[in-house]
Amino acid sequence: MADTYLTISKISEGLYKEKGSKFLAFAIPVRTIDEIKAILEEKRKAFHDARHVCYAYILGPEGKEFRANDDGEPSGTAGRPMLGILQSYNLTYTLLIIVRYFGGTKLGTSGLINAYKESANDAIVNNEIIEKTIDKMLVVKFEYPFLNEIMKIVKEEEPTIINQEFEMECSMTLSIRQRDYDRLKNKLEQAAITQKSILKIEEL
Repeated sequence: MADTYLTISKISEGLYKEKGSKFLAFAIPVRTIDEIKAILEEKRKAFHDARHVCYAYILGPEGKEFRANDDGEPSGTAGRPMLGILQSYNLTYTLLIIVRYFGGTKLGTSGLINAYKESANDAIVNNEIIEKTIDKMLVVKFEYPFLNEIMKIVKEEEPTIINQEFEMECSMTLSIRQRDYDRLKNKLEQAAITQKSILKIEEL
């Protein structure tokens, strides 16, 4: 099972013009639905004089959560082509917004589909596609005498240390690539058994 996904590294813009109509595209890295809602609200306020503010997004490491919205354009002429562009690049955690200023001449179904595709593609081309790992987080709680053994395993497995507290009861929050999670957990548990030490592991 793959434990990586593709996303974009920053906010980028694209532009397409046809028969007086202007299509302003924005490609934005996102993590949650709430974040998407806030960004859409912000864009609708910023471009309140535009005829349409259409969008498409894909979320989740496997890209299973997605939506496309035509915002008043003929059904399937805006959101779906935008979603198709995201899928063609195999992107997730990505939001596309396209603001259309109507130029007075109707473009027809095929003209609209092309305009939304082209402007969406332009925004992606102007970005940088990056590969990220699917990570899991865990909190490890243990007694201070067990610290050296824990640090030895952390050094071997190289998880990212998010937070650490060393008191009488110590705590470390670690982030590790999904495929390596079970190995790290097993090593910690085995070491605790060998050392006869108290160990708690919580998955976040």
